[in-house]
Amino acid sequence: MTDAPRMWSSLSADEHEFQYNPQKAFPHFKDYQAARAEPNRKAREELVAHRDIAYGDHPLRKLDVYPAAGVTGAAPVHVFFHGGYWRAQDKENFAFIAGVLVPRGVTTVIVNYELCPASTLDGVVDSALAAVEWTHRSVADFGGDPDAVTLSGHSAGAHLGAEVIATDWRARGIDPAFVKGAVLISGIYDPAPAIGTSVNAELNLDAAIAARHDVERRAPVIDCPVSIIAGGIEPWHWIDQSFRYAHHLHRHGRDPETHVVPGYNHFDIIGQYLDPESPVMRAVLGQTLAGRRSAQ
Repeated sequence: MTDAPRMWSSLSADEHEFQYNPQKAFPHFKDYQAARAEPNRKAREELVAHRDIAYGDHPLRKLDVYPAAGVTGAAPVHVFFHGGYWRAQDKENFAFIAGVLVPRGVTTVIVNYELCPASTLDGVVDSALAAVEWTHRSVADFGGDPDAVTLSGHSAGAHLGAEVIATDWRARGIDPAFVKGAVLISGIYDPAPAIGTSVNAELNLDAAIAARHDVERRAPVIDCPVSIIAGGIEPWHWIDQSFRYAHHLHRHGRDPETHVVPGYNHFDIIGQYLDPESPVMRAVLGQTLAGRRSAQ
């Protein structure tokens, strides 16, 4: 018995590019980063931060820790993975997330990880997992609670968050219960359709690498609250990935929360981190502060 044809197999080359390359669907993507430049600058200049902490030998295995403000005792921790289709972006552009979380008592870790084409997707994923392991083992040195870690990621960063959920942490000597929640935004969960886009000139994906990192087919290991969010005006094939991943979690007995937020595209949805009442931040804060509320 062979697998059924993949849903993208009948697309023309141009339609495949539109559906699976967000920069093609939204060519003014750089404008949205520019809109976040001022709150990002403010966060970088005003928050206490420990920057460029190495969690490995690769030059991109570095992260920034922004300790929580106004917290007595160990603070809950939130880890963020940026997007960029596994081959672009930098933690320097996402300090604004700490600008919202730190004043609310959350120690925030903004991660860089290896990027294609200098690394393969194997290296990208391995570095993201290493960053989470470093956080669990070392964040107490910065006032964070190593057993109260949530995470979020956008686009390729959402895939890396799903990789965390699918990883056997006990094999690394870690109880997986340290992860208390995940918010996955506009994610790609099966890398295979990226092979048919122009982006693969940098990703160098092949069928074997894509299959190794298809988190729609790997059983989740961590059992924690998961919120899956996508923008309502993203191309349908991109939105469908969120539903497929939600179905995958359901098949394994999980109960993910899934939202398609009207009026948002693949890039401006990141701006929801600046609004504590947005679907993204309600999910992040709800998961991250849940343990602290229950302890009070």
